[in-house]
Amino acid sequence: MHQQQLKRVLNRFDAAVLGFGAMIGWGWIILAGTWVANAGVGGAVVAFLIGAVAITVIGLTYAELASALPFAGGEHAYTERAFGRAASFVCTWSIIFGYVAVVAFEAIALPVAVVYLVPEFKAFPLWDVAGYTVHGSEAALGAIAAIAITILNIWGVRIAVRVQAAVVVLLFAAGVVLISGGLLHVERIPADLEVWRGLPGVFAVIIMVPFLFVGFDVIPQSAEEIAGPKKEIGRALIYSIILAVGFYLIIVFSVGLAPLDPGKVDIATADAAGAWWGSDKAAAFVIIAGIGGILTSWNSFLIGGSRALFAMARSRQLPLFLSGVHSRFGTPWKAIALVGGISAFAPLLGRNALVWIVNAGGFGITIAYTFVAAAFIALRLKEPELERPYRAPGGVTVGIAAFLLGIGIIALYLPWSPSALVWPAEWGLLAGWAALGAIFWLLRPSR
Repeated sequence: MHQQQLKRVLNRFDAAVLGFGAMIGWGWIILAGTWVANAGVGGAVVAFLIGAVAITVIGLTYAELASALPFAGGEHAYTERAFGRAASFVCTWSIIFGYVAVVAFEAIALPVAVVYLVPEFKAFPLWDVAGYTVHGSEAALGAIAAIAITILNIWGVRIAVRVQAAVVVLLFAAGVVLISGGLLHVERIPADLEVWRGLPGVFAVIIMVPFLFVGFDVIPQSAEEIAGPKKEIGRALIYSIILAVGFYLIIVFSVGLAPLDPGKVDIATADAAGAWWGSDKAAAFVIIAGIGGILTSWNSFLIGGSRALFAMARSRQLPLFLSGVHSRFGTPWKAIALVGGISAFAPLLGRNALVWIVNAGGFGITIAYTFVAAAFIALRLKEPELERPYRAPGGVTVGIAAFLLGIGIIALYLPWSPSALVWPAEWGLLAGWAALGAIFWLLRPSR
């Protein structure tokens, strides 16, 4: 008989660190140049502000539901209570795809960061993926790191979050290096800077925003492990979103205004730090901080993805063995091992798979967010007496706004949009995950 209860060992600070660290991974390092190239610095700022408003509104629905239904799996509990098993399966399977995508992203990103610091690290070429040669040294590093982070999480969520808190300090330091470099050297801003590159560029950035802000929802995933007043779960979630919005805007301005030579840019965020300070050491420091971001995001989504799998298995929607909890460490170790195992193979796809993973994973995340907004509305109407320690301001109106925003973001991924997902890479990833989910649904254990 499996023990199916998780230990309550996290406090509000732990929860906020978990959410912020999840949202600030490696994307700000590797993708900032893409944001500015697509939309210009002004367009990128507009895209992030629009995305931030949408994510904050959606986050308010999560904050209320997480305090009212503080169970592992977050979205799974809300949608099952509001709409039943089929809806909860689709919602949770979608968010798991987003989480697995982030974990895979970070496993690929780690070797990319190391190669920037030590170009000679590339060795033992294996094959080409979309024009990028995957090297055995990169794949091995990503796999070893995946195994190490998986073991750390099996040992206990408290240990993992303590490591997370230490690395978050490094992320804040990198933000200070970038913004202070710009403020102290304003005269270096190029006179011919292209601030705006049109709405298609803004849309191209907006579809990345759900992937970049995904992470606050890791807090509801681990709500069953958070001790203290339930109201604090909702507050920690909102605080983490506010911090992440501020951090991303700093990166957009710092990179977008930097005096970079387009022909010599490798990793734009690091190159921007080097350009502002006129120092390779500044660039190297930002990369090191980015590696820290890889670890915080990787760690958070391993926690979130494993808890979502655990919740689905506990409710008999996935194989029962995934609901096993370690007798000593109190963690869902089998679900952790599964997500960690997937990430160990991701580096075999190479660097050029990063954009595919961002876009396809963001689509799955947005589907889940829209389901949660609908569940928020349904539970407000069906169960007004439900205890809600944290109540979202605006009530049902906030839920409707979150739902409409979710639908609007989903539309940006569809074929008629200028920022649509591409075939076969991105749609193929989604189709494969949907087919796997259909198989699990058909083979689910009896209740």
